[in-house]
Amino acid sequence: MTHVRDILNEIKWTKDLEKVKIWYIHRGALNNTKIISGIEITGIGRSFLETSTATIPYHRIIKILYGEKTVFDRWELRSKDKQL
Repeated sequence: MTHVRDILNEIKWTKDLEKVKIWYIHRGALNNTKIISGIEITGIGRSFLETSTATIPYHRIIKILYGEKTVFDRWELRSKDKQL
C-alpha cells in the first residue's frame, strides 16, 4: 500500500500541489470531516501534514483528489483488504 506521505511528496515534486483536495477526519466538524486544498499545505512531515492552522496526522487523511482523479481513498483500500 502506498503511504499518504509518498503520494503527497510525489505530487509536490512532479506535479502541482495546488490541484490537490484532501479530506480528513476532524472531530466536531460537520460529519467529522474537513477538506483542505493543496495550497494550504506548508509542510509534509514524517508523520503529519502541516498547514498554517493545523497539524494533521496521516492516519486521519481519508481521501486525496488530484484535479478530478482520486489518488488515495482509505475506505476503498479497506474494502479491498477485506476481500482478500
